Amino acid sequence: MCRWLAYAGAAMRIDRLLFQPQNSLVRQSLHATLGATTTNGDGFGLGWYGERGFPGVYRDTLPAWHDANLRSLAEQIRSRLFFAHVRASSGTSTSRENCHPFRYEHAMFMHNGHIGGYATIRRDIENLIPSAIYRARSGTTDTEAFFLLAIGLGLLEDPPGGFARAIAAVRAVMVAHDIAAPLRMTAALADGERMFALRYASDDAPPSLYFAEAEEITVQGDAVSFAPGRGAVLVLSEPLDMQRGRWREVPGGHVLMTKGGVAQVAPLPMAA
Repeated sequence: MCRWLAYAGAAMRIDRLLFQPQNSLVRQSLHATLGATTTNGDGFGLGWYGERGFPGVYRDTLPAWHDANLRSLAEQIRSRLFFAHVRASSGTSTSRENCHPFRYEHAMFMHNGHIGGYATIRRDIENLIPSAIYRARSGTTDTEAFFLLAIGLGLLEDPPGGFARAIAAVRAVMVAHDIAAPLRMTAALADGERMFALRYASDDAPPSLYFAEAEEITVQGDAVSFAPGRGAVLVLSEPLDMQRGRWREVPGGHVLMTKGGVAQVAPLPMAA
């Protein structure tokens, strides 16, 4: 299973969250504590919004802890909304095209989890993606397939509803093929202004997902500091330090929505 984080708030240098905390994302790439796998070394990626209306993306197949370019870029890039992801493959190849986050027009998306029986039902799922959207497919992961399927089902116009409809479509294919393995996932979507994070499982074991909000989020030493208030939101697979009381768990079957640095958590809507 992968590890990821997403930040929205006042512009900050990406390295502050990626490298500095006690349990930074780069450290999680070597020693994750809450994932199904300890090491997440099958590539990494950054996605961020700057001055353009679409995100920049940097992805590579090296382990995050082994790429000097990642540290150099993260020390220089300041962003008000960014994603970072370290990958542990669930069966697809380690290639740049399979590293997260994925980009479609002004939106970007990343994911942790798996579609049960994906090797068996991959073709059926891909057949549900509209042809005009399928042209954006460059890799082989279930993440990218789910993202493009969800776009075809209204993800960019109605993110919670798009998530729900895509889950329902995938579950229908799994049922049709008698797939017993579960669908488990956390996912993050951003459109440049808003951010959405999903936690879901078809059984009772969704992957971990936490969030914190504050007026300002900073890093002091190796601990994350939160100024009282609202205005910045951090969503992530596991906390960046051991101060667990500061981190709130996103319930399974819920979507976290942020705009203007304010977070709201609501149940995943029923698929229409």
